[in-house]
This record gives sequence, structure tokens and C-alpha cells, in this order.
Amino acid sequence: MSEHTISVAAAEFGRDMDACYRTIEALMTQARERGSSLLVLPEACLGGYLPSLGGGGESEEAKQRRLSSLPPALELDGPELRRIIAMAGDLVVTLGFCEADGTARYNAAVTLHGDGILGSYRKVHQPLGENLCYSAGSEYRAFDTPVGRLGMQICYDKAFPEAARSLALDGARIITSLSAWPTARTATVERLEDDRWKQRFDIYDRARAVENQVVWVASNQAGSFGSLRFVCSAKVVGPGGEVLADTGVVPGLATATVDVDAALEQARGGGMYNLRDRRPELYHRVVQRHGVVGRPDSPEAELLASANTGGQ
Repeated sequence: MSEHTISVAAAEFGRDMDACYRTIEALMTQARERGSSLLVLPEACLGGYLPSLGGGGESEEAKQRRLSSLPPALELDGPELRRIIAMAGDLVVTLGFCEADGTARYNAAVTLHGDGILGSYRKVHQPLGENLCYSAGSEYRAFDTPVGRLGMQICYDKAFPEAARSLALDGARIITSLSAWPTARTATVERLEDDRWKQRFDIYDRARAVENQVVWVASNQAGSFGSLRFVCSAKVVGPGGEVLADTGVVPGLATATVDVDAALEQARGGGMYNLRDRRPELYHRVVQRHGVVGRPDSPEAELLASANTGGQ
């Protein structure tokens, strides 16, 4: 059965870990009451995000203040995630946190349920000085879950078509995009609905869904933290780019029931199957010069050949 009820949160998370657990538990309860099998929580929901985005003209004082207020660094097999696993039961949950690996720190995400961690990811693309606090991840990989093959990305990743395309080519049918996406830092507006970064957030979500013909689930932080104000806008987007559920610019839980197989078949079965119809053998000159996805000897080219002979 490929019909799943999916819930995705726009919620506020800070440094108080007990408060984080309470919020997560409340969202899990609400998702279960709606019959959800997948719950997607925001980036940095265990311990909060960075209080500001540095770099550029940041003063030394501001830099030190930011570095002294980083989120708690948690290990993948540590007690904090084990606590969430115990809370999850048969609910599949995707969430973000700061991962410790020795002295390195990563902006990370995991998908888990009561049996343990199903997949993990370290954020690849880093905006606005985030690299001053975190090391960068190095791969995109889809993985199997009780709700189907799934891929994860974090926040700024959604601005790069190659990121979502890599997951789709690895078989992801659902992509979860976890964010702490703030309002614009310049040309600010009073109404969140009019914020240009909020509008950009929504465009990326719909574009990544329709160009890869996948179910796209975008969470986000809510409220404010440090100097950042978040745009909410958690949503479920179908493989045709249609918004199935959306929190708008307020905190909440957006929920939609999707027959994933049927939705993907409808999007891909009408003669326009984007992954199949790629032409990576023609992209190689740009690839060789600029290093973009699509080398003629890559796994993607193998997928194209398979798709042209009837494979998925």
C-alpha cells in the first residue's frame, strides 16, 4: 500500500532541550491523531539553529557572540536521538540537529522510527557564513523506509536543482526538505506573506517537486531566534507541483494523504517522465567545464539507459 498520510511542521525550537522534546512529543501526538505515518520536523529542532548568519562585514564581537551560542552537538548514536526513537514508535520521523563527529560539527538530519535510525544526512550547501560553524556534508543518498524510498536535504540545498535531482535519480519518491529559512535581511516588509525570501522558499518547493516528479515535504522553523525571523510555510507538494497542504505564515502542522505510487504514475505516466527524458550524453561539455551533474559515464546515464528500455 502506497497511500500515506504525511504531516509536516512549522514550529519554534530553541536551546532548551526539554522544551524541544515537549514540542516534538506534542507534534507526534497531533500527527498520530491525524493518522500520519510520516512526520517531518524542521532543521535544528534539537537545540535550535544559529542565532545569526555571519560572514561578510560581521564584527569580531558579533562573531564571538555567535560562536559562543552554538546549538548542542549531539552524536548520531547518543541518548538524545535514542529518546526520539523511543517516542516515535511506528511513526516515521525526519528531524534536524547539530551532529558531532569528533571535533567536527555538521548541520544534520535523520529519519528514524521505533526500530532505530533509517537514514542520516549532513548538509552540503552552506549559506551566509554557516561554514564558520559547520563542516559540509559530501553526498546525497536515498534510503528505504516504511513509507517508501526517501531522501533528505536541508534548507539552502533546495536552491540547487542538482541536490534534489541526485536524490530522485537514486530512487527517492519522497524528498523531505528541512529548513530554518528566515526572512530577507534587506528590503524587509511587515507582512510575512510579502517577504521575498518567503516567496523564494515557496517557488523552490514547487519547482523541485515538479521537475523531479516526486512528493516534496518542506518543514521550517517558526517564530524567531537571535536575529532571525522564520517564514513558516511548511507544506506538502505533489509531483505535479500542486500544494496539497500548507501552514501559511503561522506555526502549525500541515497534513495531506497521498497515494505516492498513484501520484507519481500520474505525473510520470502521461508521456513526460523527466528523469527518463534527460539527455546527459549531451551535457558532458558543460559538465567537464563547470562540474555540474550529468557526466556521460555517471550512474545517472545508466538510469537513463534503463528508463529508455522500460526500467524505473
